[in-house]
Amino acid sequence: MAVEGGMKCVKFLVFVFNFIFWVCGVALIAIGIYAQVALDKALVVSSASASSSPVAILVLGVIIFFISFFGCCGAWKESYCMVTTFAVLLSIIFLVEIAAAIAGYVFKDKVRSVLEDGLWDAMRKYGEDEPLTEAVDELQRDFACCGANNYTDWSTIERFKVNDTVPRSCCRVNTTFCNVHPSPATVYEKGCLQGIEAWMKKNILTVAAVALGIAFFEILGIIFACCLMKGIRSGYEVM
Repeated sequence: MAVEGGMKCVKFLVFVFNFIFWVCGVALIAIGIYAQVALDKALVVSSASASSSPVAILVLGVIIFFISFFGCCGAWKESYCMVTTFAVLLSIIFLVEIAAAIAGYVFKDKVRSVLEDGLWDAMRKYGEDEPLTEAVDELQRDFACCGANNYTDWSTIERFKVNDTVPRSCCRVNTTFCNVHPSPATVYEKGCLQGIEAWMKKNILTVAAVALGIAFFEILGIIFACCLMKGIRSGYEVM
């Protein structure tokens, strides 16, 4: 009876865990969508590798969302195969997240250089590629920035250098000649790279907290699933 009661408890914990895990999946989906929307224009002007990051978070959230249902079904049906598969998939996801966290830390400086290269490339194509031009304008307005590092970056672009101008999206106040002979008094002084980095630093604590919470519950889920596997394999009644 003690073992049966213990297995009932484990089965209940597996259900509770999967509910929490499902919430974590929803949280990742929300973070992925938020990052995609908030950094939409920054991602347009950056490389494909940088723009895929919010999508990767979103996909991971969807995978976790469905795995949690898989775990519930395995526990409910007391299927050794399904619970084992659930534990294996959960372990793989945990290892992938650890690898992604390590890669993110190791290549954090490369992310900055990729973003900077994307901004410069977009500035060089300004006025030639309409979607890219609109993305740069919206980025500069949303982040109250001008250029990649500062407003003087535009003076290195030939079409702006000859007239000593900057895009009108750099203007603090949109007046007729606000973009001619730019100065910190008339246009945004800081570069967009600084603005994007500031946004990322502001939100990184939220992302880190969610990631740590998910990792903690994943470890609990693996432990509970292994205990339930042992109970099912031993032939104990857990209903």
